[in-house]
This record gives sequence, structure tokens and C-alpha cells, in this order.
Amino acid sequence: MIELDGAAGEGGGQVLRTALTLSMITGQPFRIKNIRAGRARPGLMRQHLVAVQAAARICHADVADAAVGAQTLLFEPGKICAGDYEFAIGTAGSCTLVLQTVLPALLFADGPSSVKLKGGTHNSMAPPAHFLQRAYGRVLAAMGADIDIRLNRFGFYPAGGGEVVAEVQPCAALRQLDLLQRGARRLGYAESFVAGVPADVARRELACIGQGMGWEEGQLRACVLPAEYGPGNVLLVTLEHEHVTEVFSGFGERAVRAETVAKHTLEHARRYIASGAAVGEWLADQIMLPMALAGGGSFTADKLSQHALTNAQVIARFLPRRFDFESTERMHTVRITSIED
Repeated sequence: MIELDGAAGEGGGQVLRTALTLSMITGQPFRIKNIRAGRARPGLMRQHLVAVQAAARICHADVADAAVGAQTLLFEPGKICAGDYEFAIGTAGSCTLVLQTVLPALLFADGPSSVKLKGGTHNSMAPPAHFLQRAYGRVLAAMGADIDIRLNRFGFYPAGGGEVVAEVQPCAALRQLDLLQRGARRLGYAESFVAGVPADVARRELACIGQGMGWEEGQLRACVLPAEYGPGNVLLVTLEHEHVTEVFSGFGERAVRAETVAKHTLEHARRYIASGAAVGEWLADQIMLPMALAGGGSFTADKLSQHALTNAQVIARFLPRRFDFESTERMHTVRITSIED
């Protein structure tokens, strides 16, 4: 039984999600205490509970203490089974975080699977669906995974109502990947999606991005969604390179100017560009687990968050992997290797 303390490191939900994924794949049970102790509202929230329920259903796990607000959990996995799964968060809780919990496990199922999730698809505290499609999905594809992610409907905070579907083919083994260079840029563009929000918000955000990036009108795309999807607004900056694609996002909020949303998004994109690193802060965190499952790999990142460092610690509890970190003024290099028995 692996014992975990959710208060360790950054103290958020990633400890639980990584533990669920690796417990399913390795067959090792775990017990966690102090779930999300570092958050203003500790314990399981609705999206975390759905992640537990989804993982339990996919691998026929025995679970104790799973309820909204619970700060402890016991998870004893069974066999991962392919199937057509559907889960509803029922709030604007993140579909993408639940999806990231179960996708790696379904690669090790005994056949093709599909997962439909209903809830939030574009939330400020989670990777947007486009990020999974373009950035995370591309890295997994380079490692040999066959996953198709479709966004059927946007779901913004607080209404939710979005829908994401993933089709997953089984994978005999993930390939190791060294992602040290991003390569030449092939494409760069910005999109502003608005729903139940004045279209002028999108135009102002894109004007700011265009000026800051030196982009032409054809690289700036305003997308007006059906009003019933909102209210909501997400700004996406996509940079497609030879070896990797990055997506930077900003979210409109009440009483926050469109120019402010664009400025913050621009800052993240510019930091990444200036670093010369292959991946950005958020993708760095999320590719650690699949690389560890592949037996090793490496990448450069513009920033390593406490979130990422905590993730590495949890992975090492389930898998015999070593994480080596090397930092310079401009970027960080992460190398993952297998520890021999």
C-alpha cells in the first residue's frame, strides 16, 4: 500500500490525479490523506470526485471515503477494461483534468475505448480542451499513442455544459522521447472565442496580440459561439513548431479588461519564445507521466513550477524512475531515467 500526503509539495489535486493514473496502470493500491490541503477549500471537489469515480469504473477498483469534501481516500485497483464510458461532472469542473487522469490508463486497456465527459472545457485553473488536442495530444502521438480528442461543445465557468469526447486505441508500449528542441516555427495564430459576450471583446484581445506578436490579420481569428454556451471568453495563442506545439490561454472575467487578458497571455507566450525551450510551463508538468511510463525521456522547459516538481515526486512513488533537473538562466532540462532493480 502506497501512502501519500496530499499536503506535500504544491498541495493540489495533481497528487490525487497522478496517483489514480499510476495506480490503475501498475496495480498498486494507495491511501492518500490531506487531499488538496493547500487549497482554500480542501478535500475532494466535484471534478476530483468524478476523476476518482471514472478511474474506479475503468479498472473496477474498490474505493473507500469517496465523497465531496473528503480529505482521505483509499483506492485499490483491478484490471483496466476497454469500453465506452460517459461521465458528467454536473458543474463547470474541468473535463480536461478528468480526461488526463484516465487517458494514459486506457492506453493499456485490452481494446479501443471512448470517453465522453460533460462539464467545463475552458476553465482558468485547468488546461483548455484545445491544449489537450494540439499540445498534449501531439506529444503523446510522438510517443506512439493513438488518441483522438473532439470538442463537441464549449463549457465555461460557471455554467459548464461543455462536452469533450476522446477515442483511445490500446498501445503496446509508449516510445521514449527526447524533446530538447522545438525546431523552426511552422505556424502561429491567435483565436478569441466569445459566447454571450460582446464580439468587441474578441476584437480587442486579438488587436493586442497582433500588435505584441507582429502578426497579420490572417493570424487573428475571432469566433462568436452560440450565446447559450456562455457567458464566457477564452483567448488562445497557438505556436506550432517542427517538434512541438504550444498553446497559451487567457480567460475573460467580469470587470477585467480584454487588453489585460491579452497582456497576460502574451507575457506567457513571449517568455516561452525567449527561453528557446521546447515546452512551456504547463506542458512540462503534463508530459512527465507519459515519459515515465515509457521508461524515460527528456525535455527542456521555460519554467518548472512547484506543481511539476510535486508531480515528479508522486510518479517516483509508483515507478522506479529518477528525475534529474538542470537549470540555466533561460531554461530547465528534465531527464527521466529508469532505476535498475
